[in-house]
Amino acid sequence: MRLHLLLLLALCGTGTTAAALSYSLRGNWSICNGNGSLELPGAVPGCVHSALFQQGLIQDSYYRFNDLNYRWISLDNWTYSKEFKIPFEISKWQKVNLILEGVDTISKILFNEVTIGETDNMFNRYSFDITNVVRDVNSIELRFQSAVLYAAQQSKAHTRYPVPPDCPPLVQKGECHVNFVRKEQCSFSWDWGPSFPTQGIWKDVRIEAYNICHLNDFTFSPIYDKSAQAWNLEIEATFDVVSSKPVGGQVIVAIPKLQTQQMYNLELQPGKRIVELFLNISKNITVETWWPHGHGNQTGYNMTILFELDGGLNIEKSAKVYFRTVELIEEPIKGSPGLSFYFKINGFPVFLKGSNWIPADSFQDRVTSELLRLLLQSVVDANMNTLRVWGGGIYEQDEFYELCDELGIMVWQDFMFACALYPTDQGFLDSVRAEVAYQIKRLKSHPSIIIWSGNNENEEALMMNWYHISITDRPIYIKDYVTLYVKNIRELVLAGDKSRPFITSSPTNGAETVAEGWVSQNPNSNYFGDVHFYDYISDCWNWKVFPRARFASEYGYQSWPSFSTLEKVSSTEDWSFSSKFSLHRQHHEGGNKQMLYQAGLHFKLPESTDPLRTFKDTIYLTQVMQAQCVKTETEFYRRGRSEIVDQQGHTMGALYWQLNDIWQAPSWASLEYGGKWKMLHYFAQNFFAPLLPVGFENENTFYIYGVSDLHSDYSMTLTVRVHTWSSLEPVCSCVTEHLVMKGGEAVRLYEEPVSELLRRCGNCTRESCVVSFYLSADHELLSPTNYHFLSSLKEALGLCKAQITAIISQQGDIFVFDLETSAVAPFVWLDVGSIPGRFSDNGFLMTEKTRTILFYPWEPTSKRLSPWPEMK
Repeated sequence: MRLHLLLLLALCGTGTTAAALSYSLRGNWSICNGNGSLELPGAVPGCVHSALFQQGLIQDSYYRFNDLNYRWISLDNWTYSKEFKIPFEISKWQKVNLILEGVDTISKILFNEVTIGETDNMFNRYSFDITNVVRDVNSIELRFQSAVLYAAQQSKAHTRYPVPPDCPPLVQKGECHVNFVRKEQCSFSWDWGPSFPTQGIWKDVRIEAYNICHLNDFTFSPIYDKSAQAWNLEIEATFDVVSSKPVGGQVIVAIPKLQTQQMYNLELQPGKRIVELFLNISKNITVETWWPHGHGNQTGYNMTILFELDGGLNIEKSAKVYFRTVELIEEPIKGSPGLSFYFKINGFPVFLKGSNWIPADSFQDRVTSELLRLLLQSVVDANMNTLRVWGGGIYEQDEFYELCDELGIMVWQDFMFACALYPTDQGFLDSVRAEVAYQIKRLKSHPSIIIWSGNNENEEALMMNWYHISITDRPIYIKDYVTLYVKNIRELVLAGDKSRPFITSSPTNGAETVAEGWVSQNPNSNYFGDVHFYDYISDCWNWKVFPRARFASEYGYQSWPSFSTLEKVSSTEDWSFSSKFSLHRQHHEGGNKQMLYQAGLHFKLPESTDPLRTFKDTIYLTQVMQAQCVKTETEFYRRGRSEIVDQQGHTMGALYWQLNDIWQAPSWASLEYGGKWKMLHYFAQNFFAPLLPVGFENENTFYIYGVSDLHSDYSMTLTVRVHTWSSLEPVCSCVTEHLVMKGGEAVRLYEEPVSELLRRCGNCTRESCVVSFYLSADHELLSPTNYHFLSSLKEALGLCKAQITAIISQQGDIFVFDLETSAVAPFVWLDVGSIPGRFSDNGFLMTEKTRTILFYPWEPTSKRLSPWPEMK
């Protein structure tokens, strides 16, 4: 047996004492089902589904209809057990604890056949004192209860009044009463995900032994003192002092690169003790701040903290410290009622552009470091600076936030409550309070997290009466809402973290919601806070259907993932848009019809005598539709940052729904399961560019706005070109005089009646021509080339099927696609099938005869690349 023995502290010279010994129990465990008829080995961290799959007892859970076929796994009660020998002399230690970093979810724990505790919260860390039961050779059992059955029992026991919703919509094929168990809410199903309510030990389990005292937790918050114009660091350390006498000593905190070192004396009384330290950094020292991606560097400083305590006990911790300030600005706006809603980072107003993050897999043991880095690198590669960690998933693993710190990705962090009302009996609240206090302590040192949000859509669900609650009963639910999110979660945030703002919900009216008693009559107002907006019926090419909101934190459209992604979890009879599989995989009511309806507004729907060809073309068209819709909406929000129209505007955030997929199915995501870029993600790379020209029409006049996220003003020119669909030579082109594009603003650069534009360009009509435009300086491109369609493409005249050829060569690890087209081609799509990697651009409008596109493989490949199955 491999010993997972970790010496937490190196011995610091002669006479020092090891602070603690830790022995990890990760690795092989035994798993058996409720009646003992099935016993198998399983890994920890892991879950029952993964163990069954690894032993060949079930297929891939995502294959075809296995989300239904394997419901029995979640409905059974499983037991994890292990026998082990501790590789150090246990009798020499005063205190021994069993630490469980993450248990999923309802379990009773037996240690050497003695019940030592229970768990009821997937999001909490548990510590149990096993000093009196531990031996050299030990046994441990975690007896799980089905979370599905537990939730049903808890709901049934709540007899005073119902707490809706009882069950998800039938189309989601999920389980009921998820709001009664503190578990990943979407594991019971969602409109983009399957139902896999897992059981297992999903994080580390270890034995910790120590003498004298033990450092349980260590966290810190950088604070900027405006009056002194200096940075300080608030440090908090939590100790368990097992000595019968006070423990004295000193603490040395050092940040070498900031020439900072301070020493403190301390005395720890027996019991649980908290040490608070205040580190002053001289204002004569230049402190480089942490900036979001696109706004500056992500500078961090190495810090060490050494506790030199009585008895030769030395405890040392190291951490990376980042300095940044964040403010949520809610203030009156000239010419508009209501309040602003935007963020200042280090005093600079930042437009938040990005997406919403859901769990990367139903089975967390599949979420590797490599997958996290791939997904998060794709965020910054698409010019995003923000992710909202959505409240129906999980508080992500430490590595997720560390990567966000490193890459400059701001995190809007929801607490894990979503699309439901929740009970407020004392047991539930106690569990929530422990969860929230732990997560605040775990996460607050990350500069990437810029806001805490109490829940996803629960204020709106309550006040817009999603669950058809009678008016006379509403006060009961409002009281529960305030109890949970204000009197408990908000109270804990204010006590535990003063370094970032808190809002009770998303969407919410922010300060206005507070003024209205913590619930607003219209939480989705355009005049306050943030909004969520979905409309699948109106024409998404018409920007006038979108809300002129202060901040758009959710919006989007569905598409299907690529055929190469679907092929892995389906069979030949599944490959049609109307197959049983296609209907089963769609968890959003009417979703497939909505996609075709929206696509049909502007495109001819695929028709072929080959059903597989039709299926692949339909998949492609849904991705075109999604990309074009989200592009139009996002550009509308970005150009609205600096103006008020009809008393609405000053939009300062656009986070589309959603970034990633949890399985291979139609969804709102721009990244398919596994990380492959959809067309939308390539579009995001352009519509989130730091400098962007945005074209649109209003009252038959064509406008181009310049949008800048930059900190400085730039002098540049705008080039506008018009092509006919039948010619690669522009029929007309104009270049403006030098323009000054102000940093951090959106300004009008160009306007011309469409009729004059068409007349100026010879024989152009709306149907026969397309407009493209870009910003440049000294003949160098400063922005992506953008475009504007003057008509639906199904009405385009002269648009023909372009003959596009590609010569593929290799330069190091990069593949070069030299393309040549016979005609103007919209939405050119390159696909190399299942080979993991991304192109430099894709889904583009090709208006020039030749173009070079690069392909970056994510891992070495020996395959010969060719466009697969073809270029569209």
